[in-house]
Amino acid sequence: MAKKLRPALPPKERAAPAEPPSAASKDLQVFPNPAAERDYLIEFELPEFTCLCPLTGQPDFAHFTIAMVADKFCVELKSLKLYFWSYRNEGAFHEKVTNDVLSDIVRATDPRFIRVTAKWYVRGGIYTTVVAEHRQKRWKAPARIALPTGGARS
Repeated sequence: MAKKLRPALPPKERAAPAEPPSAASKDLQVFPNPAAERDYLIEFELPEFTCLCPLTGQPDFAHFTIAMVADKFCVELKSLKLYFWSYRNEGAFHEKVTNDVLSDIVRATDPRFIRVTAKWYVRGGIYTTVVAEHRQKRWKAPARIALPTGGARS
């Protein structure tokens, strides 16, 4: 007895490739600080920063850390990512890029405090770290609270 063949199933439709990332942009978006009545630290780690050396055109790589105490506004993360991507094809010195990042975030959010630390990977046998800060004139950092180490088991 002949076996009946089932009709072939249509090939599974392949998922459409992900859309390319949105265009890089220097436009930093903000949103209202949800806890503007208190100081609290927001820290961003951006380990994949790239730009171009303005002299050689070769890529420069850096790990950025941004620590800020927001005032009325916080920076939106996707816009921060796209902002950092916007430097990929730009030639810039380490010191300028680090200070430009600080100035642009200050212009967008007017934080109580912000520190931008850029740890640049080795070029010509030299690692470079650039740290730039801004604080509002009326803001004073609260005293640091020393917490015991060791947790509940000590």
